[in-house]
Amino acid sequence: QVQLVESGGGLVQAGGSLRLSCRASGNIFSINAMGWYRQAPGKQRELVADITRGATTNYAISVKGRFTISRDNAENTVYLLMNSLKPEDTAVYYCNAEAIVLGPYRHLQLWGQGTLVTVSS
Repeated sequence: QVQLVESGGGLVQAGGSLRLSCRASGNIFSINAMGWYRQAPGKQRELVADITRGATTNYAISVKGRFTISRDNAENTVYLLMNSLKPEDTAVYYCNAEAIVLGPYRHLQLWGQGTLVTVSS
């Protein structure tokens, strides 16, 4: 019942932009950190960016200056604006959230189903 749903992936040319979104739903009391991870074929899943509830951000060196992570706490949604996309950004992008649920109290790590981003040269 508690889940994350991602959207916004697709096919773009190098230099283009995409905006990913991820919304948490279900009986969630609050969400602390949220983040975006990606996994390219033959590679490990890696952190792209994360953001605290207070909007402190952190970026992988490879995307810093090109990507922007943001969130809407009222909507339990996190976004990733990707500018100046490169072929090496091609991957499945996964949303992650650190959630608190009640009845009883639980601290959960939630993952979305993934959305594919393909950047052509």
